[in-house]
Amino acid sequence: MKLAVPHEVPTLDHPLDMLENAVEDNGWPFERLTRDEINLTVAGRWCDYHFCFTWREELQSLHVSVSFDMRVSKERRPEIAELLLAINAQLWLGHFDLWPDDGIVLFRHVLIFPDSNVSAAQCEAMLQLAVEACEHYYPAFQFVLWAGKTAQEALKAAVLEVAGQA
Repeated sequence: MKLAVPHEVPTLDHPLDMLENAVEDNGWPFERLTRDEINLTVAGRWCDYHFCFTWREELQSLHVSVSFDMRVSKERRPEIAELLLAINAQLWLGHFDLWPDDGIVLFRHVLIFPDSNVSAAQCEAMLQLAVEACEHYYPAFQFVLWAGKTAQEALKAAVLEVAGQA
């Protein structure tokens, strides 16, 4: 996924203004709920991903959370928790969470921007990181939930690392 970014990016007063422009340029449906929050949906290979970007002025940070249509039953939560530990150990940036109240799996990441200096390239990288993580590990979650696999079986079956070239 590449963000459509105009060559000349005007200086904007608020970091989410720049993100909103990039989202509009890509034609993605979004809602700007408040000055500090944008929600959007991006179609992935496995499902639609629901993004929530939140700006925290006091922390000078941009937070992204990504959810997908997947609910974890109470019976499968221990196995999903083990899978989350294994996946998060492999990630350099961001992490997956399981919200205990409703059983939703989320990917979360935050970037700190001193002086609110946010660029289109940084937002593109943040979006790309989140989508790649979700696309990469989604099959493992499905194997645990729908095929009854253990966390380790699901990770081995769903996440194939390519070695070398064909």
